Amino acid sequence: MSTILIENGAVVTVDDAQQVHNPGYVLVRDDRIAAVGPGAAPPELRAGADEVIDATLMAVMPGMVNAHTHLFQTFIRGLADDKPLLDWLKAAIWPVARCLTEEDAYLAAMLGLVENIRGGATSVIDHQYVHTEPGNDDGVFRAAEQSGVRFLNARGWADMNYHPAFMESPDRIVAEMARLRERWHGQADGRLRLEFGPLIPWGCSDATMLRTRALAAEWGMGTHVHIAETRAEIDMELASRGMRHVEWLQSLGALGPDVQLVHSVWLSDAEIDMVEASGAVIIHCPVSNMYLASGVARVPEMHRRGIPIALATDGPGSNNNQDMLEALKTTCLLHKVNTLDAMILLPEDAIWMACRGGARAFGQPELIGSLEPGKKADVVLVDLNTPLAMPAHKPVSALVYNLAARDVDTVIVDGKVLMRGKRITVVDEAALLKESAAACARLFERAGVVA
Repeated sequence: MSTILIENGAVVTVDDAQQVHNPGYVLVRDDRIAAVGPGAAPPELRAGADEVIDATLMAVMPGMVNAHTHLFQTFIRGLADDKPLLDWLKAAIWPVARCLTEEDAYLAAMLGLVENIRGGATSVIDHQYVHTEPGNDDGVFRAAEQSGVRFLNARGWADMNYHPAFMESPDRIVAEMARLRERWHGQADGRLRLEFGPLIPWGCSDATMLRTRALAAEWGMGTHVHIAETRAEIDMELASRGMRHVEWLQSLGALGPDVQLVHSVWLSDAEIDMVEASGAVIIHCPVSNMYLASGVARVPEMHRRGIPIALATDGPGSNNNQDMLEALKTTCLLHKVNTLDAMILLPEDAIWMACRGGARAFGQPELIGSLEPGKKADVVLVDLNTPLAMPAHKPVSALVYNLAARDVDTVIVDGKVLMRGKRITVVDEAALLKESAAACARLFERAGVVA
């Protein structure tokens, strides 16, 4: 076993009492947090540490969970700005994604995971629905394995009403999930996991949804689905099924604590009641909702009612980055201006959503989301010693309102250092950028797309 002592930092624990030890220390032993406390570490802990990290003028926080992204979109960011969702899909997503190869998927995912590390996310849920080559999911899993992040592939599927290149038969969906479960689920000491990712209600048949939900229960997996992102999609469902999105899930018995409802912008009062009763998790993507002019989710109301809420960047094609610190700030500001209430969400609320809410969405609330003894050693150090934040009177406020990905200094997952002193340690970043740019140019040429 190896031990790392992080000392002299402002330790933002995100525990139940939301304690901040300023200064404080965190002791990591192997892949777990062994001790957390205020002030200086006891001499015996310091003497036994294999490595000591001086976190003076840094905030020390749990690794955040980016609870919804599409990693392949690192190759298409900025390709179709200023369009609503359905037009954006036609202009940017579908033409490029239909030509994606396994190697493209690997490189795009590795690029996106490095970006997540730089943004302070140690756990990532990728809603991966581009299966144009049989090995695309394997390419993404390979990238996750090599990057060192904690990773959950919500393997996306649609079996009706979608672009033909991305639709699958029910049998293929189940067969691929079984194959990926055998090959990847639980690998890398449990860092890599799999769940079902039905894409959108209007792309999923009742029969296949019921079949996959039954398998999810049998295999102990979650279900991750875009819900009520735009008003146009609600109208589509009302016209075809006579139900709104959450009403449809409820009618199938497909709501529960193992279900993650991404976006959930256009929920009715009755649907919010259903979500609350079911224990399902809302995943809020504020930057994407603003970028695509989708609307403003009723997050403050759901938060007050105790509905678990996680935060996410969404894919880098509709953001156009994966900076979780930016997501913290945007969450607070969006709801302040929408409600005209400056107190509607506090910095502590946003950090709770990104960490503890994210842990719920990730399906591991007992393992991640806070700095507490026994939890996984997923720790992020953020530099406060910058003209953008100093003097940092309140570390929690600085994290939300002052800082961004550029300020993340050190990232640890499972006790392993993935970034140190703002330098990625798990991959040659310069070579990755060069290789990704070349691969993307070839992809665009095959797709007939001009950037």
